Amino acid sequence: MAINLTKGQRIEIGLSKVGVGLGWDPNEGTGFDFDLDASAFMLGENKKIPKDEFFVFYNNQKSPDNSVESSGDDLTGGNSDGDDETLTVDLSKVDSKIHEIIFTVTIHDYENRKQNFGQVRNSFIRIYNAQTNEEIAKYELDEDFSVETAVEFGRLYKRNGEWKFEAMGIGYKGGLEYFVKKYA
Repeated sequence: MAINLTKGQRIEIGLSKVGVGLGWDPNEGTGFDFDLDASAFMLGENKKIPKDEFFVFYNNQKSPDNSVESSGDDLTGGNSDGDDETLTVDLSKVDSKIHEIIFTVTIHDYENRKQNFGQVRNSFIRIYNAQTNEEIAKYELDEDFSVETAVEFGRLYKRNGEWKFEAMGIGYKGGLEYFVKKYA
């Protein structure tokens, strides 16, 4: 049974292939589609990406070590009943200089569209076993983030040779560029 994560909660992963799924339903009557984007920042010991290719998102869909891969960009959220975007992580392939992987969710073009997470319905991000599709943990985004436009959802991090997951749940007013500046 999946865990409904709360901010700061940590869980053991115990898997080699992990999926991170992002899902949402389009809101009616706002005049624009809601384009949420899932991204991964693969960080070294200094909490920065070692090089640009370790930032995985819709325009760079695979990390240089082939450990993280994005499913691409779903522009509306109305294309499925489950995950609209996914990041698949093969922990056995993660480059040894990577100490943690931060997962973010942002709203594309939030300023022009005047959008925030409070206007998105049924938005969530979940961790699952990428081999069996069994859900491990889920975090509902719209309950905690009413005015934010960017969220650090969580992180995979290595401790004593084992990968663990921490629900971060930190919201920001900003977009993908905020995280690029923070981690580049």
